[in-house]
Amino acid sequence: MNISKALPAALCLTFGLGITGHALALDGAELYAKKTCVACHGKDASTPILPIYPRLAGQNPDYAYNQMKDIQSGARNNGQTAAMKAIMHLVSDEEMRTIANWLGTLK
Repeated sequence: MNISKALPAALCLTFGLGITGHALALDGAELYAKKTCVACHGKDASTPILPIYPRLAGQNPDYAYNQMKDIQSGARNNGQTAAMKAIMHLVSDEEMRTIANWLGTLK
């Protein structure tokens, strides 16, 4: 890893400035695929495989993150959350935040 690229990103996260570069989008996209979100919500997060699954592209990052946290903890237990709960135990808080932030960048 190139420390000259990692340090500015770490500082941005530490001071709450966010990352506006390409790295966050790639990390979020990669996690979205790796954590199997694509299986139901579609590769572009805008074309779910069934109409009962929500479109996630463009979602407010805080809202998306909170929904994932609530599904993971069981605080949200309605709709299709049973299927999501089985997956969410595989996703860390940091990964949820990264995915949520990436979703917010999509149109």
